[in-house]
Amino acid sequence: MATPMKIDFVSDVSCPWCVVGLKSLESALSRLQGQVSAEMHFQPFELNPGMVAEGEEIGEHLAKKYGSTPEQRERNSEAIRARGEQVGFTFHMEKRSRIYNTFDAHRLLHWAGIEGRQQALKHALFEAYFTEGKNPGKHDLLIDLAGKVGLDRARAEAILSSDEFADAVRERERFYLDQGIHSVPAVIINDRHLIQGGQPSEVFEQALRQIAATGSQQAD
Repeated sequence: MATPMKIDFVSDVSCPWCVVGLKSLESALSRLQGQVSAEMHFQPFELNPGMVAEGEEIGEHLAKKYGSTPEQRERNSEAIRARGEQVGFTFHMEKRSRIYNTFDAHRLLHWAGIEGRQQALKHALFEAYFTEGKNPGKHDLLIDLAGKVGLDRARAEAILSSDEFADAVRERERFYLDQGIHSVPAVIINDRHLIQGGQPSEVFEQALRQIAATGSQQAD
């Protein structure tokens, strides 16, 4: 019998290592099919909560935030591209020229969770930004992506043209910050076990097996 697990995946739409982490986690879960039954929840985290709507040029932003040089950024981009290839995701780093505000994307993801389409929308957002270089804060794109994953476009438009779910998203963001989460991805299993970073799938698989075994022993 499969061991049920609640998995909270705390991440931002503009975080490349969150893509790697999610793909690795999903790969681990696929290998544990029949042994682990996961209930996934995607929780909001903004790497740049004060980002202006029009965004900021990525080189300028990274230099200002981390003090990174063009050479360091190039090496990091290549490392991310290579890890993406390993997990089956295409990073077109040359298309991603700006960092954008992601708050409205998180509001839409919150609604998608209610509608049971959260994971599909998360993947669509990652692909739109990291593969296609599109602005994940642009309402037209968010509405198109909602429709693409089977959500109601008119409802998505109504949410984005209002402040709906803004308080709920901010409350979730504050909660995880208060819990000490200051970098993402952060994967929290059964509200107790924390795995941080874009880990290889083997790391997730080993952790999930151990947690499942512990849960089975406690159930016995």
